[in-house]
Amino acid sequence: MERALKDKKAICFFVLPALIWFCLIALLPVFQSAGYSLLDWDGIGDAKLIGVSNYVKMFGDPLFFKAVWNSILLAAASVFIQLPISMVLALVLAGGVRGENFYRNAFFVPVIISGTIIAHLWMKIYHPSYGLLNIGLEALGLASLKREWLGSEGTALVACFVPMVWQYIGYHMLLFYSAAKSISPEIIEAAQVDGATRFQTAWRVIIPMIVPMIKACVIFAIIGSLKSFDLIYILTNGGPVHASEVPSLLMYKKIFISNEYGYASAIAIFIILECLLFTFIVQKIFNHIQKD
Repeated sequence: MERALKDKKAICFFVLPALIWFCLIALLPVFQSAGYSLLDWDGIGDAKLIGVSNYVKMFGDPLFFKAVWNSILLAAASVFIQLPISMVLALVLAGGVRGENFYRNAFFVPVIISGTIIAHLWMKIYHPSYGLLNIGLEALGLASLKREWLGSEGTALVACFVPMVWQYIGYHMLLFYSAAKSISPEIIEAAQVDGATRFQTAWRVIIPMIVPMIKACVIFAIIGSLKSFDLIYILTNGGPVHASEVPSLLMYKKIFISNEYGYASAIAIFIILECLLFTFIVQKIFNHIQKD
């Protein structure tokens, strides 16, 4: 085994099938989309080469910028709301609580539930007449706060974000939990012997040691928000008045409703480049943090 690992030809031989498969299912579609983005095409008839006109149209469309801004807001909320909640839950569980295994599994259950099911569940919660949220507010004497959560421009985006947070808190919690559990108990005990409180141990020992996992979760949260689709599509379909529009949903509409295959491909390429850009920025920020 050790000899095989030192043999570069053997390594290339075993890696090549996976590399070819990756190129076929991941890279090739990207290059195809890049080619389609240069066309005026409805996906069926003859295509006409128009160069970068689709990109010019895209960057001149106020609706596109609104969709991008909404996705950035979702990404920011994921990083500054979802991840801290996940971190707190992970640290509490990693510190040892009664029923640790039960809580760990319970928090992870929403992750394995279909996004369609979750969307329909929260549609019932948000329903203006019999929804649990409005009924609860009325029971608490806060009837003035009742509203159509998914039908109001001011609340639609937030109402879409809440199920996203609820669904993926368990995912990031489990990643943080596994990273915290991998730290040697001797290190934690040494901090406690030196008089560190549980909070100080978490803040000054555990969190600095799981920075690589934090970086990974930040990247996952941002990319997941930038390409969010299913929950928003079912809950609001981008409405009302495009208040919850996001680029992936706009791309879907341009393909299947407007038959603007070239324009939709340009949006797809933008989403890919946007995800790569944010990944690069996060990498740079965390590299700087780790050097300090």
